[in-house]
Amino acid sequence: MKGTNRSFGRECEALAEDYFREMGYKIICRNYRLRFGEIDLILKKDSWLVFVEVKARRSKRFGSPQEAVTPQKQRVIRKVAEAYLQQKGKGLDFKGIRFDVLAITFKEDGKPDFNHIPFAF
Repeated sequence: MKGTNRSFGRECEALAEDYFREMGYKIICRNYRLRFGEIDLILKKDSWLVFVEVKARRSKRFGSPQEAVTPQKQRVIRKVAEAYLQQKGKGLDFKGIRFDVLAITFKEDGKPDFNHIPFAF
């Protein structure tokens, strides 16, 4: 995976969508943006509405992707999720919400390695 950080991010989010579809999740929304933040993926599985932060690294040289989901980033994601629920949550049938992280690193052969962390924060 080469290219700009933005194109790398888009490619990784597409990989994340494929990963979650294969795991039986329904994609509700991708890149839900407000002026103060964004949620990469909003999914549904069973009775859970899942807000997902996708983090990727080309290698582990600078640490794991999930380490980049700082407490400040978590606060922003929670705030965006709250706004999403106020705006669009009434039409969705769910019993609980959770915040997951999907950390993607790439092996030397270029293949992605997924680390899904449910209830990450």
